[in-house]
Amino acid sequence: MHANFLLCVLVIIMSKPACFTAFSESVDHITLPEKFTYPFYYQPHPISELAAKQLQQQLATQTQLFDAFSGKMFGVLVVQNEQHELGFLSAYSGQFNATDQNIKFVEAISNMQSTDAKYRQQSDIINNINSELDQLQNSEQLSQLNTDLTKATNEFNQRLDAQHKHMQDSRSKRKKQRSEGENTLDKRSFQRLQVKLSAQSVAEKKQLSALKSEWQAKINTLKSTINEINDQIKLLQKRRKTLSKSLQKKLFSQYKFLNIKGEVKDLNAVFAPLPEHTPASGAGDCAAPKLLQYAFANNLTPIAMAEFWFGDSLKSAVRQHKNYYPACFSKCQPILAHMLDGMNVEDNPLLENPAQGKSLPIIYQDDDMLVVNKPAEFLSVPGITIEDSVYTRIKSQFPQASGPLIVHRLDMSTSGLLMVALNKRAHKALQKQFIERTVEKRYVALVEGFVEGESGTIDLPLRLDLDDKPRQLVCYEHGKPAFTTWQVVSRENNVTRLHLHPKTGRTHQLRVHCAHKLGLNMPIVGDTHYGKLADRLHLHAEYLAFSHPITKKRLTFEVPADF
Repeated sequence: MHANFLLCVLVIIMSKPACFTAFSESVDHITLPEKFTYPFYYQPHPISELAAKQLQQQLATQTQLFDAFSGKMFGVLVVQNEQHELGFLSAYSGQFNATDQNIKFVEAISNMQSTDAKYRQQSDIINNINSELDQLQNSEQLSQLNTDLTKATNEFNQRLDAQHKHMQDSRSKRKKQRSEGENTLDKRSFQRLQVKLSAQSVAEKKQLSALKSEWQAKINTLKSTINEINDQIKLLQKRRKTLSKSLQKKLFSQYKFLNIKGEVKDLNAVFAPLPEHTPASGAGDCAAPKLLQYAFANNLTPIAMAEFWFGDSLKSAVRQHKNYYPACFSKCQPILAHMLDGMNVEDNPLLENPAQGKSLPIIYQDDDMLVVNKPAEFLSVPGITIEDSVYTRIKSQFPQASGPLIVHRLDMSTSGLLMVALNKRAHKALQKQFIERTVEKRYVALVEGFVEGESGTIDLPLRLDLDDKPRQLVCYEHGKPAFTTWQVVSRENNVTRLHLHPKTGRTHQLRVHCAHKLGLNMPIVGDTHYGKLADRLHLHAEYLAFSHPITKKRLTFEVPADF
């Protein structure tokens, strides 16, 4: 009987997957969610927050891990095992050498890059090609050849210009000589003069032809040598592309994703229906797919999930320590669409019309334009899945209106003053004022924390995060200029009220400039993209001043925020 009891205990222990982590405190008081987390827009469930807090406490004690990363996305998946016990799984996005045995991270979906000898062999070939390309493209020989070609081309053009000028001056002199000779010389002498002048003209043309032949030969020799090197580069690039495509396809086939129905798809199949076909770089290595894969493979039932950033923020993207973030869209959406198939998942709140039941107050109206006070969570123009917007409301209310109507936009979550043109002439005149930056705009915002100083400027260029649309990145290489000035209005309850003046109109400009570590490093209250969820985004366009598009009279409008 004692042996049977030990056997039962051993079976129970062995049935628990290695990465299953028990909660360090009781969760009996927490009501479990009825549906699984919608991973692209969510407020963490209390049981997910408890799991995240436990992992964060572990991470804080493992200082050796910080040698491998300065900041990283982590995820927790609350699960129930076959014994109906609740626990959670832990994972991180991307790769680093997490050797600590106290934190039981789930394994990568594919380890092909590090374990497959043939893959490493092909990868080494590609790396060698990259090295050859780097040597050729950055060689002193190619650099010197390009310099010599530029110098030769410039010198040839200078000599060519000088020869043309010399020939032009000579023609003028010959013309003058002919004119004078015709009036002063006898017929025979004048004929000899004409022969002499014609010979000079022929000689100069030969000099021009010789000059062109000499320098074009030099330039063609340089170009030929450069083209030989460029042909080598193109050949290597073509070979690299062929090898990379083959290697990628082989690698993607090793990323096989399960769902709760036991269906399996690899990365190639997951992305095949999409226009781009090829998976984004790093697809399959994010925390969410790793967590679900481990759960399905080990007969664990997913209950709720959350992902958070731990550590220093990135230089480009806005990431706050311990803040929760949704799964990245471009990499994870196609994968998770398959992995969550068959599960009872929360509805996508982005498919619901947030403007339902909301009115659109008109602050000013005449025959040419309107100024409206757009509510928060109200689209300026129709979206992909939601038609209701300022544009559609105005189009319905003013059927005689022509042209694009919308002159400028506010984010869906931002409230405040928005101008609308009722005809093409007014639209063109108002848009010109935005282009020339003669429109005065002032926003009011609440940011998390006490801002130091009373005023300042933020100059951070922005571009779209192609891997995580519609979020924006700070990018000095490819970003568009974005400039904001700010002034403190008040400070209270660890919140600062600001006036913000955008001098440019980039997407999410004020939100990123407030939240980014190189900006104010304090997200706007309620910013679900760069901060934390609240009752609303506390950003309001409260002041607008511009010239009337027809009468040119200066108009000013001010509507205080309701927060």
